[in-house]
Amino acid sequence: MLSIRNVSKSYAKGKVKAVDDISLEVRPGEIFGFLGPNGAGKTTTIKMITGVLTPDSGTITINGHDIGKEPIKAKMSIGYVPDSHDIYDRLTGIEYLNFIADVYEVSHEERKRNIEKYLDMFDMRQAAGQPIRSYSHGMKQKIILAGALLHNPPLWILDEPLTGLDPKSAHLLKEEMNRHCQKGYTVFFSTHVLEVAERLCHRIGIINKGRIIAVGTLDELRRTDDKSLESIFLELTEGGSVIHE
Repeated sequence: MLSIRNVSKSYAKGKVKAVDDISLEVRPGEIFGFLGPNGAGKTTTIKMITGVLTPDSGTITINGHDIGKEPIKAKMSIGYVPDSHDIYDRLTGIEYLNFIADVYEVSHEERKRNIEKYLDMFDMRQAAGQPIRSYSHGMKQKIILAGALLHNPPLWILDEPLTGLDPKSAHLLKEEMNRHCQKGYTVFFSTHVLEVAERLCHRIGIINKGRIIAVGTLDELRRTDDKSLESIFLELTEGGSVIHE
């Protein structure tokens, strides 16, 4: 579903290596957690996957489409929730959702069904007619989530998707992520909440200082000891170890 091959990205005319020759394979039917300390390269990687940034080198393939060579086809396969709330805040919630549905060429019947589904799921039906600029942080997160998911893309790319959500909405989103994967689709998400990653993810990748230092199931990352993901994360990111499945 998602293939990242030898991808690098530098800033400041090559002086700062944000992502350094990383490779990952994310499979259909799995929730893949992408973890790392602040500044490790998570968001830069996600922005390259979604086509917001262009890699200096390497290839990224989404659902069989190279994001560099077939950007439209690749992006049609993605539902993307960024880590910021840069959104058309002069639109109402329903205008925004219909705009996103137009972009992704969602039929009238499907958009009506899915918009109603996500407005109800996130308790946003009453707020849908209000301008987005009047929304709270959590409400903006909910409308962005609804827009990202309404075209039913096979790959969800979620950068800190639980930030700002109330407990009920966070629970419902996690259930929706599981249902998505049960269809054979894929969720790739970053989070700082290690307990959520530990409970939810089929596999986990850890990035530190621009390099992938561990990939595997929780049992594979533990090796023999019954450690928590938090303990494993701290050991790897502070101790410099590398684990690959």
